[in-house]
Amino acid sequence: MSGPIRHIVMWRLRGDTPQERIAARAKVKSAFEGLRGRIDGLTHVEIGVDVSGVDYACDVVLVSEFSDRAALEAYATHPEHLRVRQELADLRIARFQVDYLADGDVPAFAESDLRRRSEVVAGE
Repeated sequence: MSGPIRHIVMWRLRGDTPQERIAARAKVKSAFEGLRGRIDGLTHVEIGVDVSGVDYACDVVLVSEFSDRAALEAYATHPEHLRVRQELADLRIARFQVDYLADGDVPAFAESDLRRRSEVVAGE
């Protein structure tokens, strides 16, 4: 697989009160915005905070783009990314992710590719 990869992650966050949820959302947004310009191959970072208020919505979404698959894989173990993961670990109660070719192609993956990817990015 070559070409740009879009990496989208959505989280549900801890917080017993509306104020705690607001603070958690702000912390996630700030932490990921801080990655801009710090990781080679990370070409776009956008963080959105849910405004719908529906009970089934995620709290925060990260939309990022990488120059290629190798850049996305390097991101998984990059020290700055690992620092952010550690900083936010206690806030997360659920996480959802989709990675796809930004040019819209739908690749045929070998099962070994999918298994290797899950091992590389396990948990984040």
